[in-house]
Amino acid sequence: MSLYVVTGGAGFIGSHLVEALLGRGERVRVVDNLSTGKRGNVDAAVQSVGSGGRPFGRPELVVGDLGDLDFARRALEGATIVLHQAAIPSVPRSVKEPVASNRANIDATLNVLVAARDTGATRVVFAGSSSVFGDTPTLPKREDMPTSPLSPYALQKLVGEQYLRLFTDLYGLETVVIRYFNVFGPRQDPSSPYSGVISLFIKALLAGTAPMIHGDGEQTRDFTFVANVVDGVLRATEAPDVTGQVINVATGTRTSLNELLRVLQALMGTSLVPAYGPGRDGDVRDSQADISKAARLLGYTPRVSLEDGLRQTVEWYRASAS
Repeated sequence: MSLYVVTGGAGFIGSHLVEALLGRGERVRVVDNLSTGKRGNVDAAVQSVGSGGRPFGRPELVVGDLGDLDFARRALEGATIVLHQAAIPSVPRSVKEPVASNRANIDATLNVLVAARDTGATRVVFAGSSSVFGDTPTLPKREDMPTSPLSPYALQKLVGEQYLRLFTDLYGLETVVIRYFNVFGPRQDPSSPYSGVISLFIKALLAGTAPMIHGDGEQTRDFTFVANVVDGVLRATEAPDVTGQVINVATGTRTSLNELLRVLQALMGTSLVPAYGPGRDGDVRDSQADISKAARLLGYTPRVSLEDGLRQTVEWYRASAS
C-alpha cells in the first residue's frame, strides 16, 4: 500500500491534505517540528474524516527538524508520495529572520529531496508560492513569466523550485511544483502577526476591533480557499506528464483588501472602520493567477468560490471561539 508523507502536515494546509488523504483511505505519515503546526490540527483532520463515516486510519506523526538530513531520511523511509508543505510561510518573518527562514525553506527542502531520492519515493509535490513573481505588473501571472523575488521568503521558494527541477533532471526523481496564491480557510492560525490577512481580519471583527490594513487597501490578491488547493495538489500526485512542471493553483481572479473586508463585514454583520498603516517590506502590489495550465495538465478548476470559502472560514472561527 502506498505511503503518503505530508511534511508540515500539522499545519494549516498540510492538515487539510492529511484530511483528504485519510478520507480516501490512504496510509499517511505526518512530519512536522510543531513550531507552528499543532497536534490539534491532525486530531481535527482525523475527527473530520471520521464524522463523515469514510474509511480512515490515524496517521503516524513523526516530530523533528527536516533541516537535519539524518532525520529527513528517517522521516521519509518507505514513502511513495511526498507532499512537501513544511516551511515558514511568511514574508514579514523572512525579512525579520532570514537565517531561520532559510533553514526551514531551503535547507529542509534540499534534505527532503535527497531523502526522497535515497529512500525510493516516486514523486515529490512541493508547495510553491506566487511570491516568486515579485511585483511585475503583468496580470495574470503565468508560470513561464520571469521571476523577481522581493523578500527572502520569495527567493527561498524560488530556490526550492529550482532544486526540484535539478533533482528531476539529474536523478530522475518525479517532482511537481504547485504555486499557491494566498490560501485561506479553517485552521489558519490568527494568533501570529505573520498570519494571513483573512484570519487577521476575522479575528479583529470577532473581537470588535478595527482591522489593520497595510497600505491603501487597493492591493489585490488571488485569495484561494484551501479546498481548491488540496484538490490541485492531490491531482498533481497522480497526473501523467507533469514531472518537472511548475503549475499555478488558484482561482484566476483577484480581490482588493478593501473589497475583501467589505465581503467579510457583510457576512459577519459588522461595520468596523479599518485602520490603515504603512505598507510592508517585501509585499507585492497585485497578484492573480493564470490557471489554464492547471486546467490542461491536472483537469483542475476551482470548486469553491471566494464568498463560499469565506463563509465556511467565518463559521469555523466562530465555532473555535465559542
